[in-house]
Amino acid sequence: MIETKPTAELMRLRQWAREKIDAGSEPPWAWYQYMKLIESIEAILAGMSVTTTENSRQSEEHPGKRLRLVDSTSPRDDARHHPYKPKIQLPM
Repeated sequence: MIETKPTAELMRLRQWAREKIDAGSEPPWAWYQYMKLIESIEAILAGMSVTTTENSRQSEEHPGKRLRLVDSTSPRDDARHHPYKPKIQLPM
């Protein structure tokens, strides 16, 4: 796996969280949050290692095919109006 800047930053953050846990001075709720952070970073890194966009058709340049803004042809007031139903007061 080629280490890119985001990967290096994630690994540095994971190491920081492990050091916080290893210090043993964090309250239980913080320990749990650090563990979730470590697990999330490991899942992201694992996903990054198997994901590639080098040969993806979506990542290719498509000259001439670009998104364009279009105007709506339907009127805005065609939605059905819901009748007003007052709240029913229940007996006490």
